[in-house]
Amino acid sequence: QLELVESGGGLVQPGESLRLSCAASGFSLESYGIGWFRQAPGKEREWVSCISRAKSVPTYADSVKGRFTISRDNAKNTVYLQMNSLKPEDTAVYSCAAGRTYDGICRSGYDIDYWGKGTLVTVSS
Repeated sequence: QLELVESGGGLVQPGESLRLSCAASGFSLESYGIGWFRQAPGKEREWVSCISRAKSVPTYADSVKGRFTISRDNAKNTVYLQMNSLKPEDTAVYSCAAGRTYDGICRSGYDIDYWGKGTLVTVSS
């Protein structure tokens, strides 16, 4: 099948860290930019971070800048989101998306070719 599968979510206390993975099956991530989005209960989907396909240039939302790091390993066909210094407001379902436009993966979430189903991150004391 052609799909993205996220993993690595869980329950952590404020200040702790998690690393999320986004693994592609049936296609190569090397041809796509990847965006991370999150959605908390009762809220709209929010863009978190993205990484370009050609030069692996990372970009971050202001809310996570300095705390999160996005990276990709094309040999493993996987993109990662390292999340440090987690806050309760980071609690959400995190989804990855593969696309070919900057706007799609780095802002709007439109013009996306593949979406993952998401992994839940809960930050609570």
